[in-house]
Amino acid sequence: MSPQERLTDALYGLGWSTVKKLPEPAAVRLGQTVADLAWKKRGKGVRRLEANYARVVPDASPERLAELSRAGMRSYLRYWMESFRLPAWSEERIRTGFDPKDVHHLTDGIASDRGVILALPHMANWDLAGAWVTTALETPFTTVAERLKPESLYDRFVAYREGLGMEVLPHSGGTAFGTLARRLRDGGLVCLVAERDLSASGVAVDFFGDTATMPAGPALLAQQTDALLLPVTLWYDDSPVMQGRVHPPVEVPQSGTRPEKTSVMTQALADAFASGIADHPEDWHMLQRLWRADLDPARPGPGGTA
Repeated sequence: MSPQERLTDALYGLGWSTVKKLPEPAAVRLGQTVADLAWKKRGKGVRRLEANYARVVPDASPERLAELSRAGMRSYLRYWMESFRLPAWSEERIRTGFDPKDVHHLTDGIASDRGVILALPHMANWDLAGAWVTTALETPFTTVAERLKPESLYDRFVAYREGLGMEVLPHSGGTAFGTLARRLRDGGLVCLVAERDLSASGVAVDFFGDTATMPAGPALLAQQTDALLLPVTLWYDDSPVMQGRVHPPVEVPQSGTRPEKTSVMTQALADAFASGIADHPEDWHMLQRLWRADLDPARPGPGGTA
């Protein structure tokens, strides 16, 4: 493990061991302070966040983009402060910490024993949404986690999420898809963060007027298992309660080849994600490149290539 990896692991460990002991108002203030300091430094992540917001809000002035990126960093640090504290939250705090709209799409799907796939973008606090599902709905689920470096940090995240009632599979290794399919055929629930493709087999979609690549997994799983595919978007308001919406199901097209059906369904997911992100751009925590034009250094996207 390199010195940088040891430092990263130690900082996350400090967060989970120390921040969860803070009173909630103190944790909120700490998160805002750290967010504002990071925003003022205008490092690579902040510049990329602002460039992504320039695609979401194309008519925004530089001043508006700066406001959005500052709010975005505060939202991102709220996610981290909440996540560090989630293991210490009571069941009642978790149940009352999330207020999803149209949750009947999810509860009806769970009751049907058909199997349900929840697909969501990196908005607000997806870990809190997951903890709410396992606590308020008393429904366990399976998810996939990106293998982080160092390995000890990945292990921390797996232990953290398993402590919230999730089954966590590694993204790499090639066995996750088969396990997810088995869970769904048994009538289980699968939750996937699904707007950033980590493979070489993603699906091209139109996303805010330009081409991005999103994972094919949710659409393929729905086709192979007949599970219900539900997009979910999340956001914060001025209260301690996170908001969310379960969107109507993405149906499998009646005709077409498997790739054609996968393309149509993934575009429908992208459209649902875009509707939520457009309404609450500051709660979309995308500090990485997403659009194809930004992934190609020869074709810089809005706001530069940071």
